Amino acid sequence: MTHDAPETEPARRAVAAVGPSSADRYEESIVTDFARRMSYSSYLDLERLLSAQHPVSHPEHHDELLFIVQHQTTELWLKLVLHELTDACTLLRDDLLQPALKRIARVKHIQRTLTEQWSVLATLTPTEYAQFRGFLGNSSGFQSWQYRAVEFTLGNKDARMLRVFESDAGAHELLEGILRAPTLYDEFLRYLARAGFAVPPAVLDRDVTQAYRMSDELVPVIVGIYENADEHWSEYEACEELVDLEDNFQLWRFRHLKTVQRTIGMKTGTGGSSGAPFLQKALDITFFPELYAVRTQIGAS
Repeated sequence: MTHDAPETEPARRAVAAVGPSSADRYEESIVTDFARRMSYSSYLDLERLLSAQHPVSHPEHHDELLFIVQHQTTELWLKLVLHELTDACTLLRDDLLQPALKRIARVKHIQRTLTEQWSVLATLTPTEYAQFRGFLGNSSGFQSWQYRAVEFTLGNKDARMLRVFESDAGAHELLEGILRAPTLYDEFLRYLARAGFAVPPAVLDRDVTQAYRMSDELVPVIVGIYENADEHWSEYEACEELVDLEDNFQLWRFRHLKTVQRTIGMKTGTGGSSGAPFLQKALDITFFPELYAVRTQIGAS
C-alpha cells in the first residue's frame, strides 16, 4: 500500500492545516441530557435575558435592537461595578485594604469594557437614530438609578437627583441609603485615620449626604504618603488605584459625550437635559480632589 503515500500525504497535510473539525471535537463524555440537570441556559436564565429586548418603533427599526442591547449591557456591568464598590467600602471599614483594592482593580477592568462599548453605539448614524428616537419618549440614560448609585458611592452626591426616582420605590430607597452612607473615599480616609495618619477632623466628620469637597488641610497628609512611598506603600498604592478609577470614569464620560455629539449633535436629551452641554459639565466633576492636588505640590520649589 506504500504506493498510495504520494496521493494521501498531501491530503493529510491539508487537513492538518485546516485543523480539527467540529466532529473531531465531540467527546462521548459530554453531558447532553438536561432534563434533570442545570444547564448553561438555565443557570444564566437566558430565556428571560434574551427575551428582554422590546423595540417600540413602528415599524420596528433595524438599529433599535443595537440601542437596547447597548444600554442593557451597560446596566449589567453597572450592577457588577456597584457590587464591587459596595464590598470595597465594607472591606475598608474592616481595615482590609488589600482585598478592597482587588475589588477596585476589577472595577477598573469593567470600566475599560464600558468605555470601549461606546464604539459599538457610535456605528449608529444620525439618520438611523432619528428614525426611531421619537419612539423613546422621555426615557433617558439620565434615569439610570444604577449609574446614579455608582456616582453617589464615589462621592458625587446630590439629593435633588432622588426626585427622578420617586416613581420607583425600590430605586429611591436604595439611592437614599447610599446618599446617607459614607462614600468609597470617605471609607479610605477613615481607614487612613485609624492607621495613624493625621486626617483632619472636619473631613472625618463631614456631612456624607453632601458631595465631597476639596480639603486643603488633607493635601499635606496625601503628600506625606507620596513622598514616603516606601514606608507607606499600601496607602500609596491605594491612592494610585483611586486615581485610576477616576481617570477611567472620566474617559467613559468623555466617550459618552463624543458619542452623543456624533449621533444627535446639540439636540436636547430625550429626558429633558440639554444633551451634550449637560454631559460636558460632568467632565469638571472630580471624586478625589486631593489625589490630584498632590501632583502640584510634589516637587514644587
